[in-house]
Amino acid sequence: MKKLVIYLMAEPETPELARAAVDGGADIVELGFPFSDPLAEGPVIRRASERALARGMRTKQCLDVLARTRELLPDTPIVPMTYAAILEAYGYERFAADARDRGASSFILVDLPVEEQPALRRIQLVAPTSTDDRIRAAANATDGWLYLVSVTGTTGARDALSPALPPLVERVRVLSDVAVYAGFGISTPEIARAAGELADGVVVGSRAVQTAEDGPDALRDYVASLRSALDEVAQGIAVR
Repeated sequence: MKKLVIYLMAEPETPELARAAVDGGADIVELGFPFSDPLAEGPVIRRASERALARGMRTKQCLDVLARTRELLPDTPIVPMTYAAILEAYGYERFAADARDRGASSFILVDLPVEEQPALRRIQLVAPTSTDDRIRAAANATDGWLYLVSVTGTTGARDALSPALPPLVERVRVLSDVAVYAGFGISTPEIARAAGELADGVVVGSRAVQTAEDGPDALRDYVASLRSALDEVAQGIAVR
C-alpha cells in the first residue's frame, strides 16, 4: 500500500479537516505550525501561514489543535511540521515533550540540518541537490521514512511530475533501504500516481490547503481521488 500524507495548516477548523482527510484515505496528517518567514513554502502555504498567524495561532494554540486532532484521530500518525526558530524560542526539549504529550507521532523541521539537535528524532528531508553523504546521514537519522523534496524550490502545485524525482529516488534506493515519500509539487491524482510508481508514498500540501478552504466535504473528495490513484499503483504492482 502506498502511503498518503496530507498537509494542513494548524487553525481552529483543522481537527475536523484532518478527520475528513483521513476519511478520504489519508494515512498520515502533517500539521503545519505557522511561521512568519517560511522559506521553503510557496504562495499557497505562505498565505495560509499568514492567515493563521493573523488569527492568533502561536505555538500554544497549535499544540492545542494538535491535541484536538489527536482526540478525533486516535490511530492516525500526526506529524507537526515547522521551522527551527519556533523550537529555538520554545525550547527543543520542551517542544518535543509537549507535542508528544498532545499526540505528535514525529516531527518535520525543514531548515534544521541533520547534525543539529540529534536527540530530537524527526523525519529527515533530502533534495535533488543533496550529496550522497548527506543522503546517507539523513537516512541513518530519520524517523521511519525519508521526505524526498522532488523539486529544487518551494512548495506549490505543479502540472507534472518533477523530472528530478526519478533520479533522486534511484540514488536514495541505492544508498538506503529506508522508505521514501515524495513531496513538493504533487497536486493531482495523475501526478500522485506517477510519484507512487517511484516512491513508497506521497505528500500533498499546497493543493490540500487550497481545497480545505472549501470545507471538509471538498477535502474528503479530493483526498479520495488521490487515494484511488495510489491504490491503482499498488494493485498494478501486486499484479506484476
